[in-house]
Amino acid sequence: MQKEQHPIRGYLLIAAASFCYGGSATLGKAVFRGMLAQRDAALPQIDALILAQARSTLSLLILIPILLAWRGRKSLLLSRADVLRCMLLGIMGVAASNFFYYYAIDKTSVATAIIIQYTAPVWVLFYMVWRKIQRATLQRTMAVVLAFVGSALSIGIVGVTGASPFIHVIGIKLNALGVGAALMAAFSFAFYSTFGQFMVTRHDRWKVIAYAMMGAAIFWMVINPPWKIIAAHYSREQWIFLLVFSIASMLLPLSLYFAGLQQLDATRAIVTSCLEPVFAILFVATFVHESLGAIQMVGIFVVLAASVVVQLPERSSTDAISQTA
Repeated sequence: MQKEQHPIRGYLLIAAASFCYGGSATLGKAVFRGMLAQRDAALPQIDALILAQARSTLSLLILIPILLAWRGRKSLLLSRADVLRCMLLGIMGVAASNFFYYYAIDKTSVATAIIIQYTAPVWVLFYMVWRKIQRATLQRTMAVVLAFVGSALSIGIVGVTGASPFIHVIGIKLNALGVGAALMAAFSFAFYSTFGQFMVTRHDRWKVIAYAMMGAAIFWMVINPPWKIIAAHYSREQWIFLLVFSIASMLLPLSLYFAGLQQLDATRAIVTSCLEPVFAILFVATFVHESLGAIQMVGIFVVLAASVVVQLPERSSTDAISQTA
């Protein structure tokens, strides 16, 4: 099911997905701070585990009826092998990246988890070169390096002081389990982009999304069984929030991201996805009223530069997307 690619359209789709992910990260931060439960202290706290589980499970429960009503049963027809591949994508890509990311935050810090997770473009480029799908051109390598450095600067891990050594690192907390989990999150994110691109260029993306979400939902049911959620006694308002959060943080951005993967190779897609922390920071600065430092602004411009550099046409057009993964 290989189609003609439109890189600019793919870039805009991935950027739109990153915008949604960045906005939902701000919503998640508001939940963790208890902003949405201040009116009623008796309400149970919505934690990161529930947010991660709800975004996959509720998105699946929304998508399946829509697909059946819109396109009938044929919208879900795939071979057993491909269903299992899509579910593997959901488990090892979508769910695992969330699980290991939140675990890394718990064991280290948000800054540590993000900076290690956003080594994912490096692993994607290594994979593409190793499989001889792409060459490590100066342009691609520069874009990957810029994306990593820009992500690091934009999340505010570098501070400036008036005393020697003038520049210092903020918020980095090293812990063997936490660093290992963050690396697993990076590998999962890289797998999500490379294997996801392989699947959506060969199958209808809605089928891939539906079964990937199913795999993620099953994963979370094993980690956190339904009876534990029922026992939490979330209020109607909290369930409404979880529903909206699921659409904004999973159903919509995942649909946009996979649509973008049909138009871009995995390296370009994952470098562009580094716009997510940029959007998250801008949302937080606007709506949560956190200050935005000069170095963070530099980081934002570096990420933007990386996302532009990686989209520029190469001198050689010999690098086509491989037909195998």
